[in-house]
Order: sequence, then C-alpha cells, then structure tokens
Amino acid sequence: MKAVTWQGPQDVRVQQVPDPTIQQPTDAIVRMTSTAICGSDLHLYEVLGPFLDKGDILGHEPMGVVEEVGSETGDLKVGDRVVIPFNISCGHCWMCSRGLYAQCETTQNRDQGCGASLFGYTKLYGQVPGGQAEYLRVPQAQFGPIVVPEGPPDERFLYLSDVLPTAWQAVAFADVPKGGSVAVFGLGPIGQMAARIAKHQGFRPIAVDSVPERLAMAQRHGIETINGNDTDVTAAIRDRTDGRGTDSAIDAVGMEAHGSPIPQAVQKVASKLPDAISGPLMSVAGVDRTAALVGCIDAVRRAGTVSLSGVYGGMADPLPMLRMFDKGIRLAMGQAHVKQWVPDILPLLTDDDPLGVHDLETHALPLDEAAHGYSIFQKKQDGAIKVVLKP
Repeated sequence: MKAVTWQGPQDVRVQQVPDPTIQQPTDAIVRMTSTAICGSDLHLYEVLGPFLDKGDILGHEPMGVVEEVGSETGDLKVGDRVVIPFNISCGHCWMCSRGLYAQCETTQNRDQGCGASLFGYTKLYGQVPGGQAEYLRVPQAQFGPIVVPEGPPDERFLYLSDVLPTAWQAVAFADVPKGGSVAVFGLGPIGQMAARIAKHQGFRPIAVDSVPERLAMAQRHGIETINGNDTDVTAAIRDRTDGRGTDSAIDAVGMEAHGSPIPQAVQKVASKLPDAISGPLMSVAGVDRTAALVGCIDAVRRAGTVSLSGVYGGMADPLPMLRMFDKGIRLAMGQAHVKQWVPDILPLLTDDDPLGVHDLETHALPLDEAAHGYSIFQKKQDGAIKVVLKP
C-alpha cells in the first residue's frame, strides 16, 4: 500500500509499504477514505524528529470503511463506516472505566513514562503505524472505532478523530462560568473549533491570531478576533473585559508558538543532532516556545482558568510562576479523551451542523501530494488551515 512516511526533519514521502494485517483478535483493518494532517503532525515534521525512525507512518486523524475484523472486535463488522480516535484505548481498564481514555492502562507506554498509545506519533506513544495511508491496522477495535452514518461526506465526521473532541475538551477544561468569556490563542483547526464550541455553548470567545485567513474564517462564524500583529493582545483583551481579562483562556498553539525566538533556535538545533543526544535533550530541556501559554496567563483574569490543548514536550520550560500564583490561576491540560466527548458531539453532526464543520477544510489533496500538504500547512501558505488527504 501507499503511506506517508517520515524520512527526516521537513521530509515526508509517500512510499510503498507492506499492507497491515490482523495481529491480535481485537484488531481490525480499515480502508482509509479520508485522513487529515494535524497541527501536531507539524511537531513531528520538524521538532520531534529524535523520537521517530525513518519510514515511520504518520497520521492520527483517519476514517474509512472496515475491511477485516479479528475474532474479538465486538459488534464491529466489515462494511462499517468508522472514524478512528487518535488515542488507542481498551475501554475497560481502570482509567478507561473513568472516561480517561488518553491514559488507558492497557496501551499505556510505561517504558517511556507516557500515556496511552497514539496512532502515528513517535516512540514515546507506542510507534504505532498511522493513518495517512491506504489501510490502517486498528488495535483495540472492540472499543475504539466510532461508527457513523452513511450519506454525508467524510468531512462531516472526520474531525471526530481529534479536532472536535480536543476542542470540546479544551472548552470543558477552561471551566468558563455561565455567560462568561474565554480567550482562544491560535486559530488553527483546534482554535477555530474551540471558539465555535464556546460560542455554541453560550460563552463569549475572543480569538487571537496573526494570519489573515485564520482570522477571516473565525469572523465568518461570528467570533470576535484580535490580530496579534497589530496590537498589544493583553491590553486589547482587558479593554474588552472591563479591565480584568477573560474568565478563561485556551492555548490552542503549543510548543511551536511564534514569538519565542530562543526556544525556537534550541528546537531547530536539537532536531538536527544525533538521536542519542537530541532525544534526551528534548526530554529534559526547556525547549518549548511558550509565547501562547504566557499570553494566556497574561490575558486571563485573576482566579481564572487556563486550558492547554496545544502539545508541549519540554521538561524545564520557564513559566512566570510568581504571576501565576499571585493571580490564582488554575491550569488544566492533557491529550483529549476522545470517546468521552463523542456522545456530546455526534448529535450535532447528524443535526444541522451548528459548528460549521464543512468550513474548516481548506485543501483536499491526493495522498501522493502529502509532502506538499505538509509544506503549505507548516509555512501557512496558500491559505492552508486544514489539509485533508484522500487515499
């Protein structure tokens, strides 16, 4: 089959690789019909290279049709149209029984000190082949796959794999008070949907970005925006919130935020070192670009909540602890527990689409053009906000 493989920093290629096969009774094989490039994939594209091997198959936002099932996959059957959550969860362990699917103890990577395995996401999370391919082996298929109705195009349901649950959890973790306000830093796919979800739930989102196409997309959905290139963001937010700041803030950017030149330089150097050196360095050094997180800390009001949905990887990131403690800020963060939020989200997708999911994809490309898709997404070229690959 064809698959998108990592070959080095900023080097992904579509190659012929062996077809996946059933390895465990709880496995299924799914033929991909759509598979998206995630902002988190861009971390692999450049920053997290030390935790990848040449030939690793990328991708964790897939959907398709079940082609084959193992003997212990429950009600899942050949022909089902399914979305595959990015985290691999068993559904029955201690963590899963509490809805904490991103910490599944069956697929947890204890040797790496990390949580549940993820599709297409480094040695830290199981090095499981990802979904940017023609076929995908799905472990724990008795629980993971989300069966969706026939009829609507893939883009109606595709974002259940990651974008929508991650954005939904970001808003839930932000703990916005009734009728309250929330600053959303970053208007990539997660930030776009977090702002729309917050608005749908009756909150006042104020979204911050500096890319004109991203700001325009948010504005189309009635989101109040601030261009970070044109103004002092913290002052602008306080001006709009009686001088206090928003009740909550969401960091939808993560480790590659603009405005952090020194950590950016460290990331670039570390990504080019031999794995034996760069891996430990990335694991223990403060190499994240924390501009978006610090922006959230500054913008949120006293006794407010900051919710982190952007991925971070540093172990010694400098944070303004005095300011955080003095302001009484609460932090909530982590990988999305995808299936915890599906019952809330799926009815919205089968209804009248109040979240506007069809206005997120900006580029639909053949799988063979994956390298181009990664490049324009990473460089924010050609208005790329969400790139979907079609195997």
